[in-house]
Amino acid sequence: MQKSGFQAKTDLAELVQVLTWFDNFIQSSLPELTYMQCQTLLAEGFTNAVRHAHKHRASDTPIDIEVQLWNQQVEIRIWDYGQPFDLIQKMKNMPTKIDPDSVGGRGLKLLEQMAEHLSYFRTEDDRNCLLITKLIPSTPDLKI
Repeated sequence: MQKSGFQAKTDLAELVQVLTWFDNFIQSSLPELTYMQCQTLLAEGFTNAVRHAHKHRASDTPIDIEVQLWNQQVEIRIWDYGQPFDLIQKMKNMPTKIDPDSVGGRGLKLLEQMAEHLSYFRTEDDRNCLLITKLIPSTPDLKI
């Protein structure tokens, strides 16, 4: 198991640094499609923390990120200081079809579709943790 952490500010401009850190950590450890899906999962999780969880927080409020790389899966954890909410209930209440032309509302659906496991829970230090698990296929992904 390999593990790496990163702390970003509550600023969408930080996404470039987040993805650069992720790329440097993962390097070529994943099949191409799995890597791209993990990159998308991380980007969606981070931008949701900035736009929603930290909507009314100062830009210097930290968002902590941790990635663990196992033989058969990747775990991404993103901690925020926002108000907790019930992710499962929120996703049940979302429309089954998302308008591709809408400005928002697709992030949680993307997370749900790409991840094998998704949870959002309150931690003892009054933060929330988004846990995303993505399996690594035993055979290489098809090239896209």
